[in-house]
Amino acid sequence: MKIILTKDIKKLGEAGSIIKVADGYARNYLLPKNFAIMASSKNISKIESIKKNAEVQKLALENEYYALAQQVNDAKVTFTRKADENDHLFGSVSENDIVQALAEKEINIHRSTVNIEKHLKEIGSFDVEIEFTTDIKASLKVNIEKE
Repeated sequence: MKIILTKDIKKLGEAGSIIKVADGYARNYLLPKNFAIMASSKNISKIESIKKNAEVQKLALENEYYALAQQVNDAKVTFTRKADENDHLFGSVSENDIVQALAEKEINIHRSTVNIEKHLKEIGSFDVEIEFTTDIKASLKVNIEKE
């Protein structure tokens, strides 16, 4: 099924592009969530306005991300966890823990923006990358202390 994207979708395309996707994907996900419209001759004439609207939304979102990135760069979070004699945690610090700690500081981010290869399982200080877009990234200082 041919559709026109109304929003930028990672791994699919940018707003205003005409792409072909599986019928079920379009019918069950893209169309109901208003991420796309059918590629009819009437809708194809709207491509330029779709691109302009998407660009305005993208600029507003980037400004919001820059402000969040600055807040994250200035923030530090500290966790107190139980650990053994080798400073290995009995639990771990995950993306969810980091998101909750930032939310307590009134910095609201999504869990998918936190980039850690694996959960933090040792006492110490770590730099965690927060990636809003490929161009907008921030570094968060995470300290884990022994209880």
